[in-house]
Amino acid sequence: MKFKTIIEPFRIKMVEPIRQTTRAEREKLLAEAHYNLFLLKAEDVLIDLLTDSGTGAMSSGQWAGMMLGDESYAGAKSFYKFETAVQNITHLKHVIPTHQGRAAERILFGSVLKPGDIVPNNTHFDTTRANTEYRGAVAYDIPIAEAHDPAAILPFKGNIDLQKLEQTIVENPGKVPLAMITVTNNSGGGQPVSMANIRAASEICRRHSVPLFLDCCRFAENAWFIKTREEGYADKTPLDIAQEMFSYVDGATMSAKKDGMANIGGFLALNDDALAQTCKNLLILTEGFPTYGGLAGYDLEAIAVGLEEVLHEDYLNYRIRSVAYLGDILTANDIPIVRPAGGHAIYIDAKGMLPHIPQSEYPAWALSLALYLEGGIRSVEIGSVMFGHQPDGSEKPAAMELVRLAFPRRVYTQSHVDYLAEVLLYVNSIKNEIRGVRIVDAPPVLRHFSAKMALI
Repeated sequence: MKFKTIIEPFRIKMVEPIRQTTRAEREKLLAEAHYNLFLLKAEDVLIDLLTDSGTGAMSSGQWAGMMLGDESYAGAKSFYKFETAVQNITHLKHVIPTHQGRAAERILFGSVLKPGDIVPNNTHFDTTRANTEYRGAVAYDIPIAEAHDPAAILPFKGNIDLQKLEQTIVENPGKVPLAMITVTNNSGGGQPVSMANIRAASEICRRHSVPLFLDCCRFAENAWFIKTREEGYADKTPLDIAQEMFSYVDGATMSAKKDGMANIGGFLALNDDALAQTCKNLLILTEGFPTYGGLAGYDLEAIAVGLEEVLHEDYLNYRIRSVAYLGDILTANDIPIVRPAGGHAIYIDAKGMLPHIPQSEYPAWALSLALYLEGGIRSVEIGSVMFGHQPDGSEKPAAMELVRLAFPRRVYTQSHVDYLAEVLLYVNSIKNEIRGVRIVDAPPVLRHFSAKMALI
């Protein structure tokens, strides 16, 4: 392109006010929230990058589609529109709607896992790990070795370690009921997985009769990285690439709150008839009838439209470039991040940025507090608070201490990102003043959502 300025491929038709707060207000609000950003009120956040899950802005096409929502309990027209949209991309036989991705995980794992089983994955995210461990199984992360080095630059740093995948299956006969690949690899810095890696993993799994599933929350972003980075795909459309990705797997779980471009929803899709029936039975018990799965008809309509819109090339180019824009600013100013920039988020390497804070004092959590205190920015820690607590009750430091700045879809403009960059540069200039934190009280599972913390 001739021009470097990133313009949003949409016009803004409705606006939502955001409230400015002072540093003194934010200091008080942090204390009241027990130094846990999850416990803040959203109205007290200036720029909210806690998650890109369900926080995006829906399009005029999605809002129009919602008016067509069929709220029939069984056999609603909206379900069949949703089913067609999913099958057009995945070509998977059975499509089971759920209210969000973790429900799809719970239903799948509740149907196939037993205590002692092992689920290999490039990297499990928090709810995937929790649902696996809840069944007494082992969530086994086997990303490629370079994934643990934030500074390493590879085009497909999210790949699964193929040698370890086959070794795990061979050495644990009958104990690997399925394998998973997360695209993009969220806990690993939002890094993409190559088509070659997905294909090779599929070959390994099929050779050993182990079903392979995609955690496909950000399948479109992964497809765009394949298009722009992997040889042989430059002339293919994102839809073509996505369809090939799904052709190598036996099923998928998805939170449609990400690349479904909706505020709620998800699905479980698979080919196995018997497993699909078992999953539908469990769905009826806890979520709803299989043609609505805990969603309103208008939600199904919004997802159906979103799954089509997310594969538009102008949207994907804008989204990936917007994240890279911030990454380039931070790298130029020596703020350590996971490189290259991920698809949906920037991940700051807090261990590299705050070497004076030991991992036992949770440097990524401490950095996330500083970003809110100084600039009203809400982010999320992906480090030893999120992943340090082990199923046996012990503590183990996470491989990386990251602060994720997740970009909601179609919500913020470049001026918001420029402000964000200013805050980050300022915090970097006072980083030696940042203190560590300790856990005062926390539940044993998914503790980062509700833990009470204190400054050290």
